[in-house]
Amino acid sequence: MTETLEGRHIVVTGGTGALGGAVVGRLLEQGAICHVPNAHAAAPQHFPFTTHDNVKLAHNVDLSDPAKVEAFYSQVPTLWGSIHLAGGFAMAPVEKIESASFAEMMDTNARTAFLCSRAAIRSMLASDTAGRIVNVTARAGLDPRRGAGMVAYTASKAAVAAMTVAMAEELKAQGILVNAVAPSTLDTPANRADMPDADFTKWVSLEAAAEAIAYLASPANQAMSGTLVPLYGRA
Repeated sequence: MTETLEGRHIVVTGGTGALGGAVVGRLLEQGAICHVPNAHAAAPQHFPFTTHDNVKLAHNVDLSDPAKVEAFYSQVPTLWGSIHLAGGFAMAPVEKIESASFAEMMDTNARTAFLCSRAAIRSMLASDTAGRIVNVTARAGLDPRRGAGMVAYTASKAAVAAMTVAMAEELKAQGILVNAVAPSTLDTPANRADMPDADFTKWVSLEAAAEAIAYLASPANQAMSGTLVPLYGRA
C-alpha cells in the first residue's frame, strides 16, 4: 500500500473554517482530493480553495440531517478518509442551560460526528476500503474537570470521544482505523479576538493540529486506532 494521499478522496466537514482550511491545505499538499460539505449556499469569502481543482465543494448540506449526509457521501468516489471538524461551542452556568441548548450542542458536535462516521463507514465497507476516520473531541471531553461553565459542550465532546473508541473496536476486523484529536485552545483569529489578553504562544497552532489530523487520515498511519490524541500545546 502506498503511504501517500495522492489521488485519494477525503471528506473534510467544517472544511471552510479556520482549522478546516489548514487541514484542507495540508491534504492538498499531499495530493488528496478534498470533498467539503458547506451548510450555506456559497463558500465563505475567506476560504482560499474555492477554485482549486482538487477541492469539491457541496453547498446546502445540513450535517444533522441523515438524508442529506447520506446523499453527500454517496457522490464521493471510493472514499478513503473522513475528517469531522464541524461543530460548535457554547458556555453557560449549568443552572442556566436550557434543554434546547443542551440538545443543540449534542446535535452540533456528537450527532454530526456520528452521522458522518456512519455514512463514511458504509461507503468504505461497500467498496472494501480499509480507510481512515478522524473525529475532533476536546480537552474538556477527555478531562471533564476542565468543563466547568461549559457542561453541554463538554458532554457532547465526551460523547465524540466515546464513539471514536467504540467504533475503532468494532471496525478492527475491517481494517478501518478510527481516531480523534483533542485540542485545547486553538490559535485562531476568533479565539484571539475573544481572549485578547491570553498568551497566544501557549495555544495550539492550526498548522500543528492540521499535521496531526493529516497523519491520522493517511495510509502512513498503519496502527493507530481508538486513540484520542491530546493536542494541548503549552497550556
